[in-house]
Amino acid sequence: MKSKQLVEELKKRLDDQRYEFNFDQEHDKLRIEHKSIKRGIDISLPEILSKYNVRKEKAIEEVIYTIDQTFLAMEKEHTEGFQDLSLVYPIIRSTSFPLTSKEGHHFITTDHTAETRIYYALDLGNTYRLIDESMLSKLNVTANQIREAARFSVRKLPTNMKKDEVAGNIYYFINENDGYDASRILNDAFLNKMKNQIEGDMTVSVPHQDVLIIGDIRNETGYDVLAQMTMHFFSVGAVPITSLSFVYENGELEPIFILAKNRVKKEQDEK
Repeated sequence: MKSKQLVEELKKRLDDQRYEFNFDQEHDKLRIEHKSIKRGIDISLPEILSKYNVRKEKAIEEVIYTIDQTFLAMEKEHTEGFQDLSLVYPIIRSTSFPLTSKEGHHFITTDHTAETRIYYALDLGNTYRLIDESMLSKLNVTANQIREAARFSVRKLPTNMKKDEVAGNIYYFINENDGYDASRILNDAFLNKMKNQIEGDMTVSVPHQDVLIIGDIRNETGYDVLAQMTMHFFSVGAVPITSLSFVYENGELEPIFILAKNRVKKEQDEK
């Protein structure tokens, strides 16, 4: 399938009474505008085509679903506005993620680690919208109130885990698929609870949006397994964040490669 064929397929399956399509052949992307609310989204065609080569029809179904849900959220926002701050949640993204929306508005963010940054989202059911500065007046709140509401919301998320053991090391996985799995890294009470039951080094990983991995690393093999695991999740995730893991110590997240350097330096100093 070529880009032009993909565009025609999307047009056929989407309601052209609601949407206007603008195919940019030079940059190989499609702009879909909602006619009534005058807002739109940009779709990278090569990305969908690469998934289509592997997953065929399912890849098309997924992009149609994503488009429909995104515009439903926009419609809801347009007609109902924003009322409930309990629907605000934190979102973890890579530091390479854009700082501004397509319309040029700055997102509300908070620094997290050298690899990750916190964004904030308004939950709209099957999807969510990242909160930018232009939305504050509609919500009638400040950026700090958004941050406080999100900090409270993340503590309410369930922390059910699956457990796996490899070469004497324990790995715990949170995978609720609610859009906020990686966000659990911001639940300090949960991390401290896990720290108290872990026997080795405690690691925390957010390779993509829909998984949080906590490691109880008891030997060097454990780090090798963790590195392979996070790289795999990072490569297959719909919204990749970072393939690096963090050691959790004294309430702080330290990238493992920095810790390793410190250990080497410490050993050299001792000699």
